[in-house]
Amino acid sequence: MSLLLRITSRPRILLALTALLLAAAAVIGGGLTDRLQLGGTEDPDAESSSALTVLNEKFPASQPNLVLLVRSGDDGPDGARTVRRGSALTQRLAEEEGITGVLGYWQRKDPSLRSKDGKHSLIVAHIKGDETQAGKVYDRIVDEYRGRHAGLDVKLGGTVAVRNEAQRQTADDLVKSEMIAMPIVLVILLIAFGSVVAALLPFAIGLIAILGTNALLFGITHLTDVSIFAQNLTTALGFGLAIDYALLIVRRYREELVKRPDPGRALAATMHSAGRTVLFSASVVAVSLAAMLIFPMYFLRSFAYAGISVVVLAALAALTVLPALLLLLGHRVNSLKVFGRRGRGDGDAAERRWRGVTAGVMKRGPVVTVVVTAFLVLLGLPFLRVDFGTVDDRQLGRHAEARFVHDEIRASFTNSPTGGISVLADGAGRAEVEKYARGLSRVAKVDRVDTPVGTFHGGSLAEPAKGTGGRVVSGTNYLTVWPDHTVEDISADSQRMVRDIRALDPPFRVRVGGQAAMLVDSRHVIGELLPYALLFIVVVTMIMVFLMTGSLLLPLQAVILNALSLTAMFGAAVWVFQEGHLSGLLGFTPTGFIETSLPVLMFCLTFGLSMDYSLFLLSRIKEHYDRTGDHRDAVLTGVARTGGIITAAAVILAVVMAGIGTSQIALTKMLGLGTALAVLVDATLVRCLLVPALMGVFGRSTWWAPRSLSRFRIREEAPRDDAEHDEREAGRHASVT
Repeated sequence: MSLLLRITSRPRILLALTALLLAAAAVIGGGLTDRLQLGGTEDPDAESSSALTVLNEKFPASQPNLVLLVRSGDDGPDGARTVRRGSALTQRLAEEEGITGVLGYWQRKDPSLRSKDGKHSLIVAHIKGDETQAGKVYDRIVDEYRGRHAGLDVKLGGTVAVRNEAQRQTADDLVKSEMIAMPIVLVILLIAFGSVVAALLPFAIGLIAILGTNALLFGITHLTDVSIFAQNLTTALGFGLAIDYALLIVRRYREELVKRPDPGRALAATMHSAGRTVLFSASVVAVSLAAMLIFPMYFLRSFAYAGISVVVLAALAALTVLPALLLLLGHRVNSLKVFGRRGRGDGDAAERRWRGVTAGVMKRGPVVTVVVTAFLVLLGLPFLRVDFGTVDDRQLGRHAEARFVHDEIRASFTNSPTGGISVLADGAGRAEVEKYARGLSRVAKVDRVDTPVGTFHGGSLAEPAKGTGGRVVSGTNYLTVWPDHTVEDISADSQRMVRDIRALDPPFRVRVGGQAAMLVDSRHVIGELLPYALLFIVVVTMIMVFLMTGSLLLPLQAVILNALSLTAMFGAAVWVFQEGHLSGLLGFTPTGFIETSLPVLMFCLTFGLSMDYSLFLLSRIKEHYDRTGDHRDAVLTGVARTGGIITAAAVILAVVMAGIGTSQIALTKMLGLGTALAVLVDATLVRCLLVPALMGVFGRSTWWAPRSLSRFRIREEAPRDDAEHDEREAGRHASVT
């Protein structure tokens, strides 16, 4: 901390340099949204990804990512005028630059491209290039094809349309969430501090963290893909953690000013206590988020990029810029008081209430532990029914055009034009392909198999190949397995079909692709790597807690309680978002599954945030215990002096995350509301009840560690002062507003 204090010794120079860097970050990060991607949930090294690469290179028309839903004219889809107009529209799309594999109903009269009621027909196509390139082509043509065309009404769907709609909606939702959350956060800060000047300081730190992270992410997008959803995390964590750290430091600084009227000495004492806690806390949160780098999917890795950046910048700003501001403000940090004049008695009364509650909890430690633990486990039981899937158009709001297109396809068409399972057979001859295709067509719930030989149904050659399936290029045979109408693109049935197809094991190389195959591969790699990620988080977290506290029991207790605090979040995720309870109130469509990688993200994020509050509490308890040696009084004092901070910080972060949860995108809604719930449960049931209850049960043994290990604890020498005098003065005069 001495180094940080030296850095802030010239506050005006530091703040001027910060302002210049902030202006540059705002300019650099301004174009971030346009460079972010929607996908990233698939394993790039999986069989399905290898198949996709070959399909894009050799069979680009096989992967339709653009769908035109055409409402037929008055004479029906087969009327002369509709056929003429539909054929012209199909031809016009085929001539667009960057588009290939255009296939309309009127070319082959494929019944799978005609709705059962005859009201709609489909034109499917493939936009070439990666997500960014395809998105630019889509943006160029969307206004030309959407709407009325010579008596035909056209709406656009497909994965490209869904992606672009989600990007636009995410940007809009981000602005809306900020407009909802920020005024509420400001009011809470005003109540917590009672001063306008003090309340605005956390906003300054949050602004630095967010703008700085956006600039860093802009640079990262030139090196690798970054998910668009990472931007939501940047805003939420930027304000949430900045406010957490600023709350801790500013309140401790104001407390120290009562004991040490000189601002310089008060700041030094603050940085040696609260500053040290922020440093440990940021390290633990960053470690939790870094665990997502273990996974190959850029969706998860993106949150690690954004999360680590925002945590480091929030902590750096809180440990350098904030002290510089406090040094310049001095006693003026209490300026512009609001909500009346708040005296010392207000803080004393709040601390007495916290001490009273904590004393009662410690007295009944075993009972409180059993009851609260049982309640949290009960809340988490729905997670035993979890079913994993991947995001589709239903993540969009009900009024999105791309969502309407795919809802209509699900309701009115016999097959989804994007639901086929792609199979690549390398080096197989005609006879081998025919034999293999007969086996494929016998797999449960397969409607037909399109091959270079023909179309197979129920083990027999039925007719020539249809649709986009059934081609051979450079020794690679392309087959398409079409599920029957009872199987959705992403479902347990479609995943079972992928596994059944792979189990056939023909005498030539086969690669299975498509959305369902990608989901199967993603689930496999997550299940394979998750234990390593969890082990990494647990081991590093326990080491960090030990280095801060010097106890062997507290690290284990912290990890178990943090995991326990997440049960309500995971249980609610299944009960609400998978099974659909409260879906009408929250405004989303349940799909019957949870996005495969989202629980991993939610665990890493909320585990880190829970450790944030855990370290706030444990550091203050340990500080008092080191001074007095009285375990019970240390717990009472620690909870009393951090209870208000943790509560205010948790409520603020929950408000920010709940603001994110107002998104029209179901994925973002689940992340925001789930994290808000976990934070509130952790700050109330865990920090206020379980932690003091267990510390009451274990007593002084809480702090035990072998002498051989105790020397490894990181101790920070406090600034020279009369410690006992400070403790007495704090008890009489400290005012926590």
